[in-house]
Amino acid sequence: MKVLVTVKEVAALEEDFEIEGTDVPEQYLEYDLNEWDDYAVEEAVQLQEDGIADEVVTATIGPERAEETIRMALAKGADRAIRVWDDDIEEAGLLDVGVKTRILERVVEEEDPDLILTGVQASDDGFSATGVSLAAALDYQWASVVNTLDLDAEADVASVHRELEGGIEELTEVDLPAVLTIQTGINEPRYASLRGIRQAQQKEIAHETLEDLGFDATAVESELTLTDMYEPETESDVTIFEGDADETAGDLAETLRDKGVGAE
Repeated sequence: MKVLVTVKEVAALEEDFEIEGTDVPEQYLEYDLNEWDDYAVEEAVQLQEDGIADEVVTATIGPERAEETIRMALAKGADRAIRVWDDDIEEAGLLDVGVKTRILERVVEEEDPDLILTGVQASDDGFSATGVSLAAALDYQWASVVNTLDLDAEADVASVHRELEGGIEELTEVDLPAVLTIQTGINEPRYASLRGIRQAQQKEIAHETLEDLGFDATAVESELTLTDMYEPETESDVTIFEGDADETAGDLAETLRDKGVGAE
């Protein structure tokens, strides 16, 4: 059984940053593997360790810089990786769900996996739709927000618990091939060992372009346009007490009385 995990490198902002137009300059960004994808990778590697999966492959859409992040997934146990990127993708900027779906669909057709795992969402754009959209494009069965997975490889069936609104959990069965979007908490992602990091340097990261996948530049034309980026204004009603302990304690007590705290 082959398991394909879609992964994404995401950017986290430093505490102090600036915005230039619709971008945040690189010096204010730190890159890492998307949290939800980390859980998906761990779930795939555990399937391999349990003798259920024969191969774990990761696929990402990202620039050469992302290979450092991808190698962390390889260091945790994935066997090889696929990275899709070229100048047309870079120039496109924002990639919406439809664009990502088209690209990943072609990767899946090339790899022909039995199971596809994705994170529920990405911490940067938060679309929370790529996994389900990919399943629809492939005409695969799917389950979203999966927090427990029990796979019967012989029967080609995945029994999953899904986390629904209101604290409700659903137990359902999904026939393979299928796409499952993985929720945080399904497992405990491992740290990459020194041995795993060394081995990851020897594992394959195949670079593919739109042309390699049979596309031209029109494949990354998006229906979304990023028009503005700004730091939202925040309003707060904060009282700061200055002075020694006796002074601030008295001021605090008076403020609480004014607010009606403790009043009958």
